[in-house]
Amino acid sequence: MHELIAHWIATWFGWVRDFGYPGVVVLMALESTVFPVPSEVVIPPAAFWASQGHMTISGVILSGTLGSLIGSAISYWMARWAGRFAIAKLGHRFFINEEKLERAERFLRLHGAGGLFFARLLPVLRHVISLPAGILRMDFWRFSVMTATGSAAWCGVLAWVGVRVAQRDPGLIENPEAMIAAVKHESIWFVVAVLVMAGLYALMMRMTARRAA
Repeated sequence: MHELIAHWIATWFGWVRDFGYPGVVVLMALESTVFPVPSEVVIPPAAFWASQGHMTISGVILSGTLGSLIGSAISYWMARWAGRFAIAKLGHRFFINEEKLERAERFLRLHGAGGLFFARLLPVLRHVISLPAGILRMDFWRFSVMTATGSAAWCGVLAWVGVRVAQRDPGLIENPEAMIAAVKHESIWFVVAVLVMAGLYALMMRMTARRAA
């Protein structure tokens, strides 16, 4: 199993290198649907090659954001048309179990559009949050704005981390697994900051709801 995962990671790295911006768009679209393509294997290596002059950082971020929006829209409409029962029934085929779906659904019910923005910045939730948005029939325009904003922020952070890691150790681009580990280590501070902000947002929402009541 480990060898298969390593093979796919190396393949995705190759797609980014060989196809440039279209490769980033396709892989980030997959990342935002039910296919388990980690964004850490897409944006950081693209940012590395951008630092080498093959692409631009802004182009990488825009391509990543566009791909995320496309993939999220596919998941949204698939869930909206198919309904919760079908998604829960078929989700296990794509590593989405009932627990993950319920967690994302509960998160979205509690925090609404703002919660969708924060979810795009958090591991696990970012992959599945579009499904409950479709099931709950969230306004598609609001869904798209929050998805694009959150995705752009996440791609920006990953691009910055990718350049930072590549400058410190350029040889990591030849070792995809080591590069992913380095990127996760460098970006952990950002995830912690998002969790803190999401917690403050949730507290603010509860206090506002109590005052309104």
